Amino acid sequence: MKFAIILPVYNEAPTLEKVINRLSEFKDADIVVVDDGSTDATPSVLERIKVHAILRHDQNKGYGQSLMDGFNYVKNHDYTYCVTMDADEQHEPSFIPCFLDKLSRFDIVSGSRYLDPLLSKDVPPVERLEVNRTITEKLRELTPYNLTDSFCGFKGYRVEGLRKLHLTETNYGFPIQFWLQAAKAGLTVNECAVPLIYKDYSRNFNNQFANRDERLSHYLEVMDREANALGLSSVRK
Repeated sequence: MKFAIILPVYNEAPTLEKVINRLSEFKDADIVVVDDGSTDATPSVLERIKVHAILRHDQNKGYGQSLMDGFNYVKNHDYTYCVTMDADEQHEPSFIPCFLDKLSRFDIVSGSRYLDPLLSKDVPPVERLEVNRTITEKLRELTPYNLTDSFCGFKGYRVEGLRKLHLTETNYGFPIQFWLQAAKAGLTVNECAVPLIYKDYSRNFNNQFANRDERLSHYLEVMDREANALGLSSVRK
Protein backbone atom coordinates (compact mmCIF):
# COMPACT_ATOMS: atom_id res chain seq x y z
CA MET A 1 0.00 0.00 0.00
CA LYS A 2 1.45 3.37 -1.02
CA PHE A 3 0.34 6.11 1.35
CA ALA A 4 1.11 9.84 1.21
CA ILE A 5 0.56 12.72 3.63
CA ILE A 6 -0.05 15.97 1.73
CA LEU A 7 0.82 19.22 3.54
CA PRO A 8 -0.36 22.44 1.85
CA VAL A 9 1.75 25.20 3.38
CA TYR A 10 1.91 28.97 3.17
CA ASN A 11 4.21 30.85 5.54
CA GLU A 12 4.33 28.01 8.07
CA ALA A 13 7.97 28.39 9.16
CA PRO A 14 7.24 28.55 12.94
CA THR A 15 5.50 25.16 13.03
CA LEU A 16 6.44 23.26 9.87
CA GLU A 17 9.54 21.45 11.13
CA LYS A 18 7.82 20.28 14.30
CA VAL A 19 4.85 18.93 12.34
CA ILE A 20 7.05 17.10 9.83
CA ASN A 21 9.16 15.60 12.61
CA ARG A 22 6.03 14.18 14.16
CA LEU A 23 4.87 12.80 10.81
CA SER A 24 8.19 11.00 10.39
CA GLU A 25 6.87 8.53 12.97
CA PHE A 26 4.70 7.11 10.17
CA LYS A 27 7.41 5.08 8.44
CA ASP A 28 5.13 3.90 5.62
CA ALA A 29 4.07 7.42 4.67
CA ASP A 30 5.60 9.63 1.99
CA ILE A 31 5.37 13.29 3.01
CA VAL A 32 4.48 15.60 0.12
CA VAL A 33 4.71 19.34 0.84
CA VAL A 34 3.02 21.88 -1.44
CA ASP A 35 4.59 25.29 -0.75
CA ASP A 36 2.10 27.86 -2.01
CA GLY A 37 4.55 30.71 -2.65
CA SER A 38 5.68 31.21 0.94
CA THR A 39 7.43 34.52 1.60
CA ASP A 40 8.74 33.66 5.07
CA ALA A 41 11.44 31.12 6.04
CA THR A 42 9.39 28.11 4.94
CA PRO A 43 11.67 27.35 1.93
CA SER A 44 14.71 27.42 4.23
CA VAL A 45 13.03 25.02 6.65
CA LEU A 46 12.30 22.65 3.78
CA GLU A 47 15.95 22.75 2.70
CA ARG A 48 17.14 21.25 5.97
CA ILE A 49 14.48 18.61 6.66
CA LYS A 50 13.82 15.50 4.65
CA VAL A 51 10.48 14.94 2.94
CA HIS A 52 9.56 12.74 -0.01
CA ALA A 53 8.60 15.57 -2.39
CA ILE A 54 8.27 19.36 -2.43
CA LEU A 55 5.96 21.03 -4.94
CA ARG A 56 6.51 24.78 -5.14
CA HIS A 57 4.40 27.62 -6.50
CA ASP A 58 6.35 30.68 -7.56
CA GLN A 59 3.55 32.79 -6.12
CA ASN A 60 0.51 32.24 -3.93
CA LYS A 61 -2.09 30.35 -5.98
CA GLY A 62 -4.55 29.40 -3.27
CA TYR A 63 -5.43 26.64 -0.83
CA GLY A 64 -7.51 24.75 -3.36
CA GLN A 65 -4.74 24.82 -5.95
CA SER A 66 -2.30 23.41 -3.39
CA LEU A 67 -4.64 20.49 -2.68
CA MET A 68 -5.26 19.87 -6.38
CA ASP A 69 -1.52 19.77 -7.03
CA GLY A 70 -1.06 17.34 -4.16
CA PHE A 71 -3.87 15.16 -5.52
CA ASN A 72 -2.31 15.18 -8.99
CA TYR A 73 0.98 14.05 -7.49
CA VAL A 74 -0.51 11.02 -5.73
CA LYS A 75 -2.58 10.12 -8.80
CA ASN A 76 0.46 10.30 -11.06
CA HIS A 77 2.60 8.22 -8.69
CA ASP A 78 0.13 5.39 -8.07
CA TYR A 79 -0.59 5.90 -4.38
CA THR A 80 -3.44 3.95 -2.82
CA TYR A 81 -4.37 6.40 -0.06
CA CYS A 82 -3.51 9.94 0.95
CA VAL A 83 -4.21 12.15 3.93
CA THR A 84 -4.31 15.95 3.84
CA MET A 85 -3.55 17.99 6.93
CA ASP A 86 -2.42 21.49 7.84
CA ALA A 87 1.07 22.36 9.07
CA ASP A 88 0.01 24.82 11.77
CA GLU A 89 -0.30 22.25 14.61
CA GLN A 90 -4.10 22.40 14.52
CA HIS A 91 -4.34 18.81 13.23
CA GLU A 92 -3.20 16.05 15.57
CA PRO A 93 -1.07 13.43 13.70
CA SER A 94 -1.95 10.70 16.20
CA PHE A 95 -5.41 10.54 14.59
CA ILE A 96 -4.06 9.49 11.18
CA PRO A 97 -4.61 5.75 11.94
CA CYS A 98 -8.35 6.47 12.29
CA PHE A 99 -8.40 7.71 8.70
CA LEU A 100 -6.40 4.79 7.37
CA ASP A 101 -8.60 2.25 9.12
CA LYS A 102 -11.81 3.70 7.68
CA LEU A 103 -10.36 4.08 4.18
CA SER A 104 -10.64 0.30 3.85
CA ARG A 105 -14.42 0.88 3.75
CA PHE A 106 -14.98 4.44 2.49
CA ASP A 107 -13.72 6.61 -0.37
CA ILE A 108 -13.38 9.72 1.82
CA VAL A 109 -12.84 9.95 5.56
CA SER A 110 -13.30 13.52 6.74
CA GLY A 111 -12.12 14.89 10.05
CA SER A 112 -14.81 16.48 12.17
CA ARG A 113 -14.00 18.85 15.00
CA TYR A 114 -17.61 18.78 16.17
CA LEU A 115 -18.42 15.06 16.13
CA ASP A 116 -17.09 14.46 19.64
CA PRO A 117 -17.17 17.57 21.86
CA LEU A 118 -15.10 15.75 24.49
CA LEU A 119 -12.11 15.96 22.15
CA SER A 120 -12.31 19.74 21.82
CA LYS A 121 -9.35 21.58 23.28
CA ASP A 122 -10.35 25.09 22.25
CA VAL A 123 -13.36 27.23 21.34
CA PRO A 124 -13.66 28.24 17.66
CA PRO A 125 -14.19 31.88 16.64
CA VAL A 126 -17.94 32.42 16.67
CA GLU A 127 -18.19 33.72 13.10
CA ARG A 128 -16.23 30.76 11.71
CA LEU A 129 -18.46 28.33 13.55
CA GLU A 130 -21.57 30.07 12.18
CA VAL A 131 -20.29 29.95 8.59
CA ASN A 132 -19.28 26.31 8.93
CA ARG A 133 -22.70 25.37 10.32
CA THR A 134 -24.54 27.25 7.58
CA ILE A 135 -22.54 25.69 4.74
CA THR A 136 -22.58 22.24 6.32
CA GLU A 137 -26.36 22.33 6.64
CA LYS A 138 -26.78 23.32 3.00
CA LEU A 139 -24.38 20.58 1.87
CA ARG A 140 -26.39 18.04 3.86
CA GLU A 141 -29.42 19.10 1.84
CA LEU A 142 -27.59 18.79 -1.49
CA THR A 143 -25.73 15.56 -0.80
CA PRO A 144 -26.40 12.23 0.93
CA TYR A 145 -23.64 12.99 3.43
CA ASN A 146 -24.42 13.51 7.12
CA LEU A 147 -21.55 15.94 7.53
CA THR A 148 -20.90 17.71 10.81
CA ASP A 149 -17.82 19.69 9.68
CA SER A 150 -17.58 20.59 6.00
CA PHE A 151 -14.39 22.68 6.20
CA CYS A 152 -11.95 20.53 8.15
CA GLY A 153 -8.80 20.08 6.06
CA PHE A 154 -7.80 16.90 7.92
CA LYS A 155 -9.06 14.19 5.54
CA GLY A 156 -8.23 10.77 4.14
CA TYR A 157 -8.90 9.71 0.55
CA ARG A 158 -8.78 6.68 -1.67
CA VAL A 159 -6.81 7.89 -4.66
CA GLU A 160 -9.03 5.91 -7.04
CA GLY A 161 -11.94 8.04 -5.82
CA LEU A 162 -10.05 11.27 -6.49
CA ARG A 163 -9.67 10.22 -10.13
CA LYS A 164 -13.44 10.61 -10.55
CA LEU A 165 -13.38 14.32 -9.66
CA HIS A 166 -12.66 17.32 -11.89
CA LEU A 167 -11.72 20.00 -9.38
CA THR A 168 -11.02 23.59 -10.41
CA GLU A 169 -11.74 25.78 -7.37
CA THR A 170 -8.36 27.26 -6.46
CA ASN A 171 -9.15 28.94 -3.18
CA TYR A 172 -11.11 28.58 0.04
CA GLY A 173 -14.33 27.59 -1.72
CA PHE A 174 -12.56 24.35 -2.67
CA PRO A 175 -14.24 22.14 -0.01
CA ILE A 176 -17.69 23.07 -1.31
CA GLN A 177 -16.85 22.04 -4.87
CA PHE A 178 -15.18 18.92 -3.51
CA TRP A 179 -18.23 17.74 -1.57
CA LEU A 180 -20.66 18.38 -4.40
CA GLN A 181 -18.50 16.59 -6.96
CA ALA A 182 -17.96 13.68 -4.57
CA ALA A 183 -21.73 13.31 -4.21
CA LYS A 184 -22.25 13.45 -7.96
CA ALA A 185 -19.56 10.78 -8.42
CA GLY A 186 -21.19 8.54 -5.83
CA LEU A 187 -18.20 8.46 -3.48
CA THR A 188 -18.79 7.04 -0.01
CA VAL A 189 -18.02 9.20 3.03
CA ASN A 190 -17.50 8.75 6.74
CA GLU A 191 -16.24 11.08 9.44
CA CYS A 192 -13.47 10.67 11.99
CA ALA A 193 -13.74 12.66 15.21
CA VAL A 194 -10.67 14.86 15.71
CA PRO A 195 -9.80 17.51 18.31
CA LEU A 196 -10.77 21.11 17.74
CA ILE A 197 -7.49 23.02 18.16
CA TYR A 198 -6.89 26.73 17.54
CA LYS A 199 -3.28 27.92 17.87
CA ASP A 200 -3.69 31.38 16.34
CA TYR A 201 -7.02 33.18 16.45
CA SER A 202 -5.57 36.10 14.51
CA ARG A 203 -5.02 34.11 11.31
CA ASN A 204 -7.27 35.21 8.48
CA PHE A 205 -7.93 34.09 4.92
CA ASN A 206 -4.91 35.83 3.40
CA ASN A 207 -6.92 39.08 3.63
CA GLN A 208 -9.33 37.86 0.94
CA PHE A 209 -12.48 38.32 3.01
CA ALA A 210 -13.13 41.51 4.89
CA ASN A 211 -15.74 39.95 7.16
CA ARG A 212 -17.99 36.99 7.86
CA ASP A 213 -20.74 38.08 5.46
CA GLU A 214 -18.31 38.49 2.58
CA ARG A 215 -16.88 35.03 3.22
CA LEU A 216 -20.30 33.40 3.47
CA SER A 217 -21.47 35.14 0.29
CA HIS A 218 -18.44 33.77 -1.58
CA TYR A 219 -19.08 30.24 -0.37
CA LEU A 220 -22.75 30.39 -1.37
CA GLU A 221 -21.78 31.64 -4.83
CA VAL A 222 -19.42 28.68 -5.25
CA MET A 223 -22.14 26.32 -4.04
CA ASP A 224 -24.78 27.68 -6.43
CA ARG A 225 -22.42 27.64 -9.38
CA GLU A 226 -21.22 24.09 -8.76
CA ALA A 227 -24.65 22.68 -7.95
CA ASN A 228 -26.06 24.17 -11.15
CA ALA A 229 -23.15 22.85 -13.21
CA LEU A 230 -23.64 19.36 -11.82
CA GLY A 231 -27.42 19.46 -12.07
CA LEU A 232 -27.78 18.82 -8.36
CA SER A 233 -30.91 19.39 -6.38
CA SER A 234 -31.49 17.80 -3.02
CA VAL A 235 -30.54 14.12 -3.19
CA ARG A 236 -31.50 13.36 0.41
CA LYS A 237 -34.31 10.84 0.64
